Amino acid sequence: MQAELLDIRNHIAQYPPFSDMPEEQLERIVAGIEVVYYRAGTQILELGQTNHWLHYIRSGAVEIFRRSGELYNRVGEGEIFGQFGLMMNKKVRFPAKAIEDCLIYKIPDTTFQHLWETDENFADFVEIEDRSRLRSAVSRREKSNELMTAKVTRLISREPVSAPTTVRLQEAARIMTDNGVSALLLMDESGERPKLQGIITDRDLRTRAVTHALASETPISDIMSEGLITISARSFIFEAMLTMLHNNVHHLPVMEGDEVRGVIALSDIVKYESQSSLYLVSNIYHQNDVKGLKRISLEVRDSFVRMVNEDANSHMIGSAMAGIGRSFSQRLLELGEEKLGPPPIPYCFMALGSMARDEQLVVTDQDNAMVLDDSFIPEEHDEYFLALAKFVSDGLAECGYAYCTGDIMATNPKWRQPLSVWKGYFTDWIENPKAEALLNSNIFFDLDGIYGQTDFTEQLKTLIVEKASGSQRFLTFLARNALNRTPPLGFFRTFVLEEDGKHQKTFNLKRRGTAPLSDLIRVHALGCGSRSQNSFERLKDIAKTKLLLEDDAGNLRDALEFISIVRIRHQALAIEEGREPDNNVRPEDLSPFERSHLKDAFQIVSNAQKFLRFRYNAGGATRNV
Repeated sequence: MQAELLDIRNHIAQYPPFSDMPEEQLERIVAGIEVVYYRAGTQILELGQTNHWLHYIRSGAVEIFRRSGELYNRVGEGEIFGQFGLMMNKKVRFPAKAIEDCLIYKIPDTTFQHLWETDENFADFVEIEDRSRLRSAVSRREKSNELMTAKVTRLISREPVSAPTTVRLQEAARIMTDNGVSALLLMDESGERPKLQGIITDRDLRTRAVTHALASETPISDIMSEGLITISARSFIFEAMLTMLHNNVHHLPVMEGDEVRGVIALSDIVKYESQSSLYLVSNIYHQNDVKGLKRISLEVRDSFVRMVNEDANSHMIGSAMAGIGRSFSQRLLELGEEKLGPPPIPYCFMALGSMARDEQLVVTDQDNAMVLDDSFIPEEHDEYFLALAKFVSDGLAECGYAYCTGDIMATNPKWRQPLSVWKGYFTDWIENPKAEALLNSNIFFDLDGIYGQTDFTEQLKTLIVEKASGSQRFLTFLARNALNRTPPLGFFRTFVLEEDGKHQKTFNLKRRGTAPLSDLIRVHALGCGSRSQNSFERLKDIAKTKLLLEDDAGNLRDALEFISIVRIRHQALAIEEGREPDNNVRPEDLSPFERSHLKDAFQIVSNAQKFLRFRYNAGGATRNV
């Protein structure tokens, strides 16, 4: 092949839809290409004119317009245009104009038609628009992972084994032994139909019965677990995994309405989920000191990398990593109470930020607080809670969770207060949305009670939703604040990079990607009264209220998933190469597929911010990029 044709082939082979084509097919395409140069300002395609070429941009930038004259898109190196007319009647539907000097490869319509009819990937690519391509890319990733598509019922291999709540301890143990099960469902048979009331497991028999030498005739209801965590038979395996991680349970009854379909165990999921994050959580609770927790923490990054390499999606990974972090905190609180004695008054330990949203990764610091009972007397009680907070904070630092540079930790007396004070904080932030209040809102409005009197946190969530959803003024200020961080997409759909400092020539996928998304999703969620914390769950709630069109909510979901997974892969690669993971990406380190779809995702974020400004009359936003 001539050097010039070889150069053309090598270039188009970097970009979809050509990047997955065999070499022989690329050579046939290149053989028919015409190379054309257009000066900046030149009209390339006129509305309604006859066009027989697919245009591929080798260099430069082109603006695409709707028939109304409204700007539709900007495309640059490696992107194509003119395909929609070729699929219809060879008439131009979207006019195109060069906005920079452009070198264009023109592929004849005969080649286009052949590819369109014979290459399914090519046809998929040219038939759908940017947002649909992004959705297709996300969907392909999800379908490749069986955890995402398999229902929990696949894990049910037998009928549930149950007994009435009136059964005695010895009889319950015999039933479990005879049936070879590690968990026994306990049914209330006092009504017309048996109703699931509780569960007893092998572990319960050891820790609650044998350890305390209970008599064999002890009613099983004395030691069974009630208030069960269950899962619907319609749920997916990955949802069961996240439920187990979030609640630290090893057995989940599977329900079809009020009927029990079966019980799935941790070991059932591990058959599908080999990265062992569930085992890691289990091991955390078996450690008896900080030294043991620190040793276990070395496995966290390995677990993260295994999940990435097995194509888990960002929701699964974020929830798993948050579950691991939550477990470290919970075990440290247990160890702290063993060391310091029982707490003098009830309290709740709150996780904030990404852990509360189930969106935590490996580059993270501590964000936590304490809500104390209103009987709190500082002179009598605070010495204990400060010591406990310091024990937990120092322990988390030992386990790789850095101290918060903004001092958003329970060791700070401001964030270790009675419930009534916290209610006053949130009320003031909503009613007086000044700069500091808005900063606190972005941090503290993502909250989750992970230990102790978790009802305290539920009360705060209720207060937040009721007051925020009813205050248009607060939502306007919060929306304005959410517009301060913008996606790194320039006028010509090029990436806007850091100009100086140690991260020069990079862009930050958290600060410029996932953070702006979670900020604007939070505003809409508060506006529609959602109590959810996770961004994907918030989008579901938002879609139900019609505040956003269903398609717009879907676009935001796909953008969040794609940006998140590129960020996750970037961190996993750094770990595998022995480098310290971060959020700063160089465009040249991304594949053409990632660059192209990141641009689509960032454009969705940009459009969503424009709607946010309009929806909440937040036109006074300042840009802080």
